[in-house]
Amino acid sequence: MILTQCPVCAVALPHTNAKQCSRCKTRYCGPACQEQHWKAGHDKLCRKIRKSGGAEQYHASKKYTEAVAVAAEACAEDTNGQTCYICTEAVHRHTKEGLVRGCACHTTEGFVHVSCLAEQAKILVAEGEENNLGSEVLNARWDRWHTCSLCKQGYHGVVKCALGWACWKAYVGRPEEDQPRSLAMSVLGLGLSNVHHHADALPVYEAQLAMIRRLGADEEDLLATQSNLASTYKELGRPEKAMQMRREVYFVTLKLLGDRRIHRMRDRDTLGDVVRPEEEAPVIIAALNYAQSLQSLNRSDEAKSLLRTTLPAARRVLGESHEITLKTRLLHAVVLYKADGATLADLREAVATFEETQRTALRVFGGAHPLLMEVEAALQDSQTALHACEANISRQRDTLCESERRG
Repeated sequence: MILTQCPVCAVALPHTNAKQCSRCKTRYCGPACQEQHWKAGHDKLCRKIRKSGGAEQYHASKKYTEAVAVAAEACAEDTNGQTCYICTEAVHRHTKEGLVRGCACHTTEGFVHVSCLAEQAKILVAEGEENNLGSEVLNARWDRWHTCSLCKQGYHGVVKCALGWACWKAYVGRPEEDQPRSLAMSVLGLGLSNVHHHADALPVYEAQLAMIRRLGADEEDLLATQSNLASTYKELGRPEKAMQMRREVYFVTLKLLGDRRIHRMRDRDTLGDVVRPEEEAPVIIAALNYAQSLQSLNRSDEAKSLLRTTLPAARRVLGESHEITLKTRLLHAVVLYKADGATLADLREAVATFEETQRTALRVFGGAHPLLMEVEAALQDSQTALHACEANISRQRDTLCESERRG
């Protein structure tokens, strides 16, 4: 995680005005812990940390190196005999790291070093900032921190985690007011969550939310961070808190979209659509997250009702093959077959949906994507439930026939 706890007693540090080492900027909850840390050997590391850019930069660099090693080792079998599509080397000439592959690229594409991806993204973002290329161009360039430039799909697993630390390492030294610092916290948190390090992701999102609130961020940024935080609460076994936050995010996002529609309808000079597709996407994502929380709390009827309106919108706005659309279809099918009193027709519809979603996910994302694995597991469970229901109906039919024959 980022440095949000005292290195001695692990108590949460205040977001501002924490006691810190004047040399390396390591922060403490108070002078007693600072003195204890010094006696325990901090004096031996202090100069090294300072030369590395301070405590946060030193920590980020260390965690980045560890995450790259984990990613390269995990991908070693898949990348054996390949070369990086950016630097064309098998082993990085400077870092000596191995190759990774964590996107949806097929055949020989997509083999790369995390360091090459990070350097490329950093250069592109820097050029956009220096040349004032505008928010649209900058956003597209920022996507390189989490999306493959070849297959246009997001990285996942240990590669996404390593890129999260790479992004935080690149922008940790920025002032709090600089947007890349907050965006880097999001990339780091999502990377940690993607490898199920939810306990580490929690303080990242909490620190980010406190920071952007303190800086007076706009509603959209607050909602995005709250959504990530709610997902972390769910994974850490706090479903009620997650549901409450996701409900708030959904209804506030829906209100913002409605306000935007009303404003444009009143503005007679506005041309084009009242609401643009890219502005509807956050509502779809918020609805999906809220429905997931409802389903996890066995509130299937509410989840089903919400998904009936969300799924057509996802197909229309994002397309049939988009990851969010596929996740929405997946959840709708889960709600169908897991609901109390699920009928034979519900089970058959769920199985058919899983089978179609499986084919699409395999074609779009490849065989190693987490979404495909989730669909395959749900398909197997739903098939078991369907076969059990069909067998039960068959037994009931046989019993009835036998009863009628004897009667």
